[in-house]
Amino acid sequence: EVQLVESGGGLVQPGGSLRLSCAASGFTFGSYPMSWVRQAPGKGLEWVSSINSSGGSTNIADSVKGRFTISRDNAKNTLYLQMNSLKTEDTAVYYCDGRGSWGKGTLVTVSS
Repeated sequence: EVQLVESGGGLVQPGGSLRLSCAASGFTFGSYPMSWVRQAPGKGLEWVSSINSSGGSTNIADSVKGRFTISRDNAKNTLYLQMNSLKTEDTAVYYCDGRGSWGKGTLVTVSS
């Protein structure tokens, strides 16, 4: 059974940083591309960033370019999202997306 468990969310002030993690199990993590998507309150889903299976290629949304970095550790079956210079508009539930499955998400709230 594919399982994706996000963690690392929380309340942070504007300009702050957080690192999200997604622990994967139930599949060969290192063989699949992975993504982060988010959903802000009252809004639709927004793709944030993707990474290929080896970690050698990434793509990132313009809205977070220069502030967020996606990475992965295939030895630990874990996906990461480093978020710096957070803005109030980054407030959302962040989901890990891979192998056709999503986790339950982790809430990031950016507020003073």
